[in-house]
Amino acid sequence: MSIRYRCRCCGMRIAEFDEAEVTEAQLGLDSLTEEDRALIISKEQNGDTVVSITCDYCREALMQNPELSLVGNPLQ
Repeated sequence: MSIRYRCRCCGMRIAEFDEAEVTEAQLGLDSLTEEDRALIISKEQNGDTVVSITCDYCREALMQNPELSLVGNPLQ
């Protein structure tokens, strides 16, 4: 099983870690509130953990065009 980081806007895979090699504590995920965890962390049927964040490209685009944040998936 793995922990994958993917962009919530464009879906790009940002990083992937084997759960046998790192823990949620090492990645800082244990410091998230339950509300934040519910927003950005999900489990897939195969047991993988997916952390949805914004990649650098999309973050830059959203900073330059804030109106894009009003659209569900602005950069797909």
